[in-house]
Amino acid sequence: MSLWTIKNDILDLHHHQGQWQAWQSQKRFVFILAGTQSGKTSWLPFWLYREIERTASPDGNNDYIAATANYDLFKLKFLPEMRTVFERLLGVGRYWSSERIIELKDPKTQKFWATRADDPMWGRIILRSAESPGGLESATARAAILDEAGQDSYTLETWEAILRRLSINQGRVCAATTLYNLGWLKTEVYDIWQECNSDIDIIQFPSIANPAFPKAEFERARDTMQDWRFSMFYLGKFAQPAGLIYQDFSPMMLVDPFPIPNDWPRTIGVDFGGANTATIHLAENPNDERWYAYKETLEGNIPTVEHVARQLEKIGKATDYTIAGGAPSETQQRSDWSRAGLFVNAPIVTDVEGGIDRVTELIKKDKLRVFRDLRGLRDELGSYRRKLDTAGHPTDEIVDKRKFHRLDAFRYAAIQVVDGGTSLSWLKALDRQVKEMRNVDN
Repeated sequence: MSLWTIKNDILDLHHHQGQWQAWQSQKRFVFILAGTQSGKTSWLPFWLYREIERTASPDGNNDYIAATANYDLFKLKFLPEMRTVFERLLGVGRYWSSERIIELKDPKTQKFWATRADDPMWGRIILRSAESPGGLESATARAAILDEAGQDSYTLETWEAILRRLSINQGRVCAATTLYNLGWLKTEVYDIWQECNSDIDIIQFPSIANPAFPKAEFERARDTMQDWRFSMFYLGKFAQPAGLIYQDFSPMMLVDPFPIPNDWPRTIGVDFGGANTATIHLAENPNDERWYAYKETLEGNIPTVEHVARQLEKIGKATDYTIAGGAPSETQQRSDWSRAGLFVNAPIVTDVEGGIDRVTELIKKDKLRVFRDLRGLRDELGSYRRKLDTAGHPTDEIVDKRKFHRLDAFRYAAIQVVDGGTSLSWLKALDRQVKEMRNVDN
C-alpha cells in the first residue's frame, strides 16, 4: 500500500501504526528507530511540511533543515523523496541545485520570490548530508528532519550543530533511522528518554510494520542473520554489534562528575591535529587505584601556545601530572608543546592495537570510571568498531579510524598509565626532550 494517494485533487496519507504514533507525538524531539524499508524516508517530508505550516512566519525568513547521512543517500533516495512531496504533490517548492535548497512558495501570493539562487526567499529547505554539514552553520532554522541519523557519518558534532541552528526558535526535530552503532543516538537520546525526559519521544517498530514489507523476507532475515544484526536492522532495537572494539565497557562504569582532588595523580593523553586536537584527562584515586576519565577537549584551528594555555588552566593546581601522546613521528608537535610550557611524552607503545589492549586492560580489570558528562568520549566508545567481512566476522580494519580523536587521546593516556606510570624522572624526561629537539633542529 502506498503512503499517499490522490483522489479528486485531495492528497490522502495512509500512515501505518508506527508512522501514526510519530505523527501524533507532540514532543520536541521525535526519534523513529525502525527496521529497514519500514517507511521512514518517504514519510519524513510530510512531517516537515506540516511543521512548516505550523511555524512559518507569513512575512518570510523561514529556514528549515533536511539532512541525510551521506551524499549517495541524498542523491539516490532523500532528494527524490523531498522533490516528489514539495514539487510534485504539494506544488509549494522548487529545487535550486546549485545551492541544494528547495525554495518555498509564499502562500499569500502563491509565488516564488527568487529569480536567482542567492535572492531572498519566503522560505527555504536547506538540504545537506552529515558528511558535509557546512551549510547548516549559517541557518537559523524553525524545524529539521534527519534521515538515517544513526549512521556513522552523523556524529555528536553534527547533532550539536543542528541543535544550535534550532536554538533560537526552539525548533522541533523528527529523525528516522535504522540502527548501526551505540554512539550518541543511544547515549544522548535513547538513554535519556529511558530516564523519562519530557522533550524526547522514541517510536520503535519493525520492518513489517510497513504493510508492503514481505513477511517471508522478514522471517528469512530472522533465520539467517546474527541476532544483533537482526535486532538493529529489522526490529529497530539496540544490540551490541559484532566488531565493537571496547565491548567490555559498561554503563556501570559511568559516574556522576565530582571535583578531582589536587593531590590525585593525573595523566593527560593528547592526539595532535590542526583541526582536531583532542585531550582526555585521567586521574587516579589513591584509595581504590581506579582511573577516572574526568575531562575531554576537542579543539582546532588555534595555535599551540593557546592549546597549552588552555590545558594548563584545566590542570589548575595539580602538581603530579604526566602528558603523553602523538604518533611516534610527531616529534615536532611534542617539541612545540614543550616549548609552550607542557612536556609531552612520546608513546611507549607505538602501534594502535597495543594501545587498544591497554585501554581494554583498564576496562577488564575494573580500573576505569568515566564521568557521565564526557559526551564525546562516550559517543566514540559506542561507535568504535571493526569492519566486518562478508560472513559478518570482524576484520583487523577499523571503521572510519581517523574520526576517533578522543579515543586516540584516551589510548595514549592508557598506554602511559599501564606502561609508564604516573610520572617519569624529570632528568630522564628532560634528556629525552633535548634529544628530540636536537633531531628536529637538525
